[in-house]
Amino acid sequence: MTGSSVEDLTARLADRLSALAGSAVRVHGLARLSGGASRETWAFTAEGADGSRRELILRSGAGTGGVALRVEGVAMAAAARAGVPVPEVVDVGDDGGALGHSYLVMGRVEGETIPRRLLRDEQFAAVRPRLVAELGAVLARLHAVPLDALPGVDAAGDPLVRLRLDYLGDAPPPPPGLALGLRWLAENRPAPGPTALVHGDYRLGNLMIGPEGLAAVLDWELVHIGDPLEDLGWLCAKVWRFGSPLPAGGVGTREQLLDAYAEVAGWRPTAEQLRWWELHATVRWGLMCRVMAERHLSGAEPSVEFAAIGRRACEQEFDVLLALGLAEPSDAVAEAPEDGLELYGRPTAAELVAATRTFLTGSVRPEITGRTAFHARVADNVLAMVERELRLGGAARARHRAALDELGCADDAALSRAITSGALDGRWDEVLDVVRAGVRDRLLVANPRHLTLPG
Repeated sequence: MTGSSVEDLTARLADRLSALAGSAVRVHGLARLSGGASRETWAFTAEGADGSRRELILRSGAGTGGVALRVEGVAMAAAARAGVPVPEVVDVGDDGGALGHSYLVMGRVEGETIPRRLLRDEQFAAVRPRLVAELGAVLARLHAVPLDALPGVDAAGDPLVRLRLDYLGDAPPPPPGLALGLRWLAENRPAPGPTALVHGDYRLGNLMIGPEGLAAVLDWELVHIGDPLEDLGWLCAKVWRFGSPLPAGGVGTREQLLDAYAEVAGWRPTAEQLRWWELHATVRWGLMCRVMAERHLSGAEPSVEFAAIGRRACEQEFDVLLALGLAEPSDAVAEAPEDGLELYGRPTAAELVAATRTFLTGSVRPEITGRTAFHARVADNVLAMVERELRLGGAARARHRAALDELGCADDAALSRAITSGALDGRWDEVLDVVRAGVRDRLLVANPRHLTLPG
């Protein structure tokens, strides 16, 4: 956003808050926060004519997905009445209103949302042991919100139909590892849970944690009515553990989470239900990675963050294999040198990328802050992928081409279709070998460390 646009938004916010207060309100310090791949999030200060001062957050729906921000506000208000800690909803507006586009203004809650800090920093050492019980209890209260208090919050419908409608549509088949996961989900459905309000993205990163524990549940853009097991499974998905060996959000065991949930909810989900929804979450995130990458590739929302996320689908393929007992963690192999054909001379392409990364991390990143610094870290990760692909990609592509030819598959899309239809079930062991090898080669480029993490 340009400086003039920031000034215009500041003026519009001041006018709107003044109208609500019935007296002049001054807005200053408007700054966009890093992170948040769907909506824009801004922090600002509002000062009243009486000397009052409030730290506020603006969520902007302009050009983004998710439910309408008005629906977020409805869900947050209803959750607050049920005892769920949420930011105060100050104002909600629709397109063409006070700000020109949909928005949600809410109170700023102090605390930390960055998972790696929450899971590792000493200042949260006292909070971590009791956090899993609090997360389970809060989910139980959220799921107890009366459904008649949720006007505009839609029912999600069948979870597998929703995956296909939301993330597949007319697109090519998902990568083979995710195709395996989708087939298992279709063949192993557990009994559904009761119908409830579902947050849809309940995980570290969307939870504000303070010195005393959970301070607020944030980011309600995926809220809907559905099976409460969806929130429990999403919290337990490996992607949201950030390297922790503890499966429930990186802070506890599945049993601890279910115990805390049952104590408040009055019923306990089964291990079978949780396992299904945990795998559903893994597949769903893998499909979401591809959708976000397409937003970049199509030109609709150019973003180095979306570009990087596109390569993360292979992490979820590997996690599907782990969850189904079809793979095990292993050490990442050493990176191979380039092929030695120095047609273009030295430095080679990989060495040029390495030099650019050194400049980015050593000279650029120390000089920048905020969202630009966040995207610089993402860009460094992207360059690391490119460097590894330049060194490893040629041999891996040749191996994969030969393996697909042996199965009679033209490409990975054909392999995924065969997995879904059962056309190659008579050669199942060979299919699994090809999937495992392909996923491993993709991970060695995208994120070698992911191969070492337990399921």
